[in-house]
Amino acid sequence: MTEALKSVRNIWKIPDLRKKVIYTLLMLFVIRIGAHVPVPFVNAAAVREVLEMQGTGPLKLINMISGGAFEDMTIFALGIVPYINASIIFQLLQIAIPKLEEIAKEGEEGRKRIAKYTRYLTIALAALQAWGTTFALRNQNILIYSNLWTWIVVIVTFVAGTTFLVWVGEQITEKGVGNGISLIIFINIVSRLPLAITTLFSYKDKYISIILLIVIFVLMIAFVVLVQDGERRISVQYAKRVAGRRIYGGQSTHIPLKANLGGVMPIIFAMSILQFPIMMTNFFTSNPTGLWGKIITYINWTHPVGAILYAVLIFGFSFFYSTVAFNPVDVADNMKKNGGFIPGIRPGNPTAEYLRKTLNNITVVGALFLTIIALLPIVLQWIFKMSIGFGGTSIIIVVGVALETVQQIEAQMLMRHYKGFLS
Repeated sequence: MTEALKSVRNIWKIPDLRKKVIYTLLMLFVIRIGAHVPVPFVNAAAVREVLEMQGTGPLKLINMISGGAFEDMTIFALGIVPYINASIIFQLLQIAIPKLEEIAKEGEEGRKRIAKYTRYLTIALAALQAWGTTFALRNQNILIYSNLWTWIVVIVTFVAGTTFLVWVGEQITEKGVGNGISLIIFINIVSRLPLAITTLFSYKDKYISIILLIVIFVLMIAFVVLVQDGERRISVQYAKRVAGRRIYGGQSTHIPLKANLGGVMPIIFAMSILQFPIMMTNFFTSNPTGLWGKIITYINWTHPVGAILYAVLIFGFSFFYSTVAFNPVDVADNMKKNGGFIPGIRPGNPTAEYLRKTLNNITVVGALFLTIIALLPIVLQWIFKMSIGFGGTSIIIVVGVALETVQQIEAQMLMRHYKGFLS
């Protein structure tokens, strides 16, 4: 504890780092203030009733990521969800469209162009989602006055709120500490923690169950930290080569393959696919009946059939995202061009095949980890018959962002010869 306090004090001794931390905290404070500014002409009480009746679903997911701003119908009600969806779409398009892939490989300039396109798509998706949400909840009297001007004001306010959040996230990334978008999601989820604790302790006759749940969640956090930091290191040796009077290469290094290469993205992918039919159905009716009504019930992840589909999708997207994040053929080609090789493996295709096999093996571990973390809170709700406010996705996001931010602060402190958090 003493070492941790010393590390915190050391942050304030570095002027540049101190400014970045203060800037980040102020921006996050602004976000939490904005999360309490209501949208005009909207009946927030009607939205809360819908969320209570829904139990779990796409609107609950939006509410979690927005830090409760959705149920209060504030200017940040849509949160950063449209930006997440836009980022996912562009990651998929980079695989399908060679031109986008070329732009992404142009270094810093290419990254800026992709970021600009992502912002444009974010605005379009925010407008679509704002209209869809308002239209879907129109029968629940979400609008105090149902006229064209009211619709325009509400939709524009929602879009402006999301656009501002994206701008704040980019400013934090550039001028603050950590990834701005991730920190926004982090602070929104953490802001719901007091409510989750209050809800848990409202079950006054289930103290043993509450204690067991707390122990399980502590173990889940430890498990997430273990896997998030876990990696397989593949040794790489670079042969010596002479260019003029200089000798290059000859050193040993390694390729780090993280156990959870996709992070939380496979879970978000799986959620989006599984909840898309539910969200589209809500646009037209709040109580589907007949065969379609049964299908909607089954594909909800709180139903056993939906939970199995959820697990299958997580596994599938884990392998898909690992191929997006790490291309064995490109890595093998770059190693060959620079005179690198894996000891015992021939350069070229054998190296690519070895990397692909290793990646698949470690992805199985990561996919299994994500599935357990994502489904465990759902299973615990079935067993204990209690509402659990914190899901597996929340835990992975909070722990992952916290670790990433601490590591960035640690790196900046090490550059200035200070002893940091992780030592």
